[in-house]
Amino acid sequence: MAGRALDGEDAEGAGGASRRGIWTRDFGLFFTARGVAKLGDSMLPVALAAGLLQYGYGAGAVGLAMASSVACFAGLVIFGGVLADRFNTRLLMTGADLARLVTQSLAAVMFFTGHVVLWQICVIGAINGLAAAIFQPGVAGTVPRLASDVQAANGAIRVAESGAQLAGPAAAGMLVALASPGLVFAAHAGTYGVSALCLLLLRLPPMPRDTAKPHTQGALHSLHSLHSFRSELVEGWREFRSRRWLWGVILVWCVLMIGASGPAVPLVAVQVTQEHGSTAYGLVNSALGAGTVIGGVLALRVRPRRMLRAGGLALFGFALFPATVGAGLGVPWMMAGCAVAGAGSSFWGVMWATSVQTQVPREILNRIHAYEVAGSIAMQPVGQALAGPAAAAFGTHQVLLAGGVVTLMVATTLISVPAISGLVRADAQPAHLPFPMPEQRQRREAQRRRGRE
Repeated sequence: MAGRALDGEDAEGAGGASRRGIWTRDFGLFFTARGVAKLGDSMLPVALAAGLLQYGYGAGAVGLAMASSVACFAGLVIFGGVLADRFNTRLLMTGADLARLVTQSLAAVMFFTGHVVLWQICVIGAINGLAAAIFQPGVAGTVPRLASDVQAANGAIRVAESGAQLAGPAAAGMLVALASPGLVFAAHAGTYGVSALCLLLLRLPPMPRDTAKPHTQGALHSLHSLHSFRSELVEGWREFRSRRWLWGVILVWCVLMIGASGPAVPLVAVQVTQEHGSTAYGLVNSALGAGTVIGGVLALRVRPRRMLRAGGLALFGFALFPATVGAGLGVPWMMAGCAVAGAGSSFWGVMWATSVQTQVPREILNRIHAYEVAGSIAMQPVGQALAGPAAAAFGTHQVLLAGGVVTLMVATTLISVPAISGLVRADAQPAHLPFPMPEQRQRREAQRRRGRE
């Protein structure tokens, strides 16, 4: 990567992935920020459910409060991608964390004082969703600027986030039992404070000269230019659409969200709890989380040449998440299946994130990531909404088994489509190239080399 070296490392040449360690001061700060923030986020569902139920609201209110955040995030994240490509991503991310520090502190006060009004909680959720939409696109562009080994960095972050997801609900439950839901919201606000502090201390290397953000100068003028903003939004969409492997994965992922992952989350919770009790569901959920940690560790070690093909193969394991429950197996078998499913989905996640971050040019990466995130989660609420009617019509066990079949079909598609499975990792490309090439540039470069020969 052009620009200054990180903590004494030489600037990297051409597209080869360094095998040097990733644990610089700055990556450590970002790693801490992501892990702590994920810990707080995994505590939030427990706090919302316990808090709203305590004050007389039902399950529908809990769903509405959660949906207010997800809807705002999904609807606005593509605009956050444009902002991240225009302005200082570190400051945008810090500002988003500080905004959520304020909103979650207000929520804590509401629950401590007993003044809990649903529409106010939903407004807080919507603001949090807006802040997340501003924050998330910058993550994709930050990782490759901090670590020369992008795959190892993504693997380490995935392990930290998976561990936080394991610990968060348990910690939230203890805080609710010992004190009140307000204490969980206060702790959640504190995690955003820690994340903001880490980001403030972060020193990002400057963007390479030929990929520097074109709108740094005259930023205020650009902010008020609707035409400029819209043109960048359109450019992001055009770049997204031009990469067959990218939009191909998103299309396939929508099928997974509707047919398997979306329905599986609520149906597995209901089915396991009804048949085996809440303790069994906790064990199954913990096994899934432990599997994601294992998948992240594997992604730190295994370095396939065709990352999406390897990730697609690993995704076959995710079929065991709905299938073992749908088949009515015992708790130990469900735990084993969920551990394999978690490992497969986590390994896929690292392969996918690394592919996006290394195959897409830096100057448009945040916008591309925003479109990718929006597309990835767009169909999840649809799948969750269809879960109940489908279970009533066909039976919960049948819907979960069908989800396992859909997952197998999705994984088969991922390893069968040449544009997806044939994508070669960026650091396997010729070393003289200054940046990882997208697929179109790969073909042109190969043609030029053949012509010179």
